[in-house]
Amino acid sequence: MNLQAISAGINSIVTEVAAFIAEQRKTFSTDLVSEKGLNQLVSYVDIEAEKLLVTKLSALLPEAGFITEEDTSDVGRQTYNWIIDPLDGTTNFIHNVPVYSVSVALAHGNDILAGAVYEIGRGELFCAYKGGGAFCNGEPIKVSSEKTLSGSLMATGFPYYDFEQMEAYISVLRHLMQSTHGLRRMGSAAVDLAYVACGRFEGFFEYGLHAWDVAAGILLVQEAGGKVCDFKAGNDYLFGDSIVADNNEIHEPLMACIQSHFN
Repeated sequence: MNLQAISAGINSIVTEVAAFIAEQRKTFSTDLVSEKGLNQLVSYVDIEAEKLLVTKLSALLPEAGFITEEDTSDVGRQTYNWIIDPLDGTTNFIHNVPVYSVSVALAHGNDILAGAVYEIGRGELFCAYKGGGAFCNGEPIKVSSEKTLSGSLMATGFPYYDFEQMEAYISVLRHLMQSTHGLRRMGSAAVDLAYVACGRFEGFFEYGLHAWDVAAGILLVQEAGGKVCDFKAGNDYLFGDSIVADNNEIHEPLMACIQSHFN
């Protein structure tokens, strides 16, 4: 498989879908929003964007299956799978907060081969393919070289439907508030991971996510020289329920903080 060509195809497709989303935002009405679960909003834009992705990605690699947020494809999992979030940050989009993205990755089992995150508000296309490095708008990107937790800016995502580990999460926040430059909650895990990859954040952690939220971002961080694991320091971060991504330099103190509160 020519991953460089696949990556170029992904980039073209997500750019087109991002343009569709940006155009829809101009006339978007909150009357067309529904709730598929507690604090889990969806609009016609999510659904139509995903349909467009499924159609075009099917043509790019016909043998691949689909793992999608809005379940618009009737093609189940195959040896190779497209993992798609058509609009990561739907709540931001609905409220016209300009941090939302399109996220697409190609995976072989748990192995992510290529991916892209298009952050629509800033017009930034982050992309990577395995062994090929990571890029933002065509320029190579690397994780931050910051070596201390105290000099780090961290990102996270607040729990919005799974509150069972809320106390542990708040304890981690309390510790990091006092021992870092600060914490940011952007509202799009795909963007958080892209920002770790390009050095804007030193680290990111969250629980309760899905594969489509993180698949492309995981590859971005890895190809930019960063480290990704789950809260137990294992490899169950794609289909598991927790993820930590960082610049490798602050990995040990960050994991020590998380593991001291989550068990």
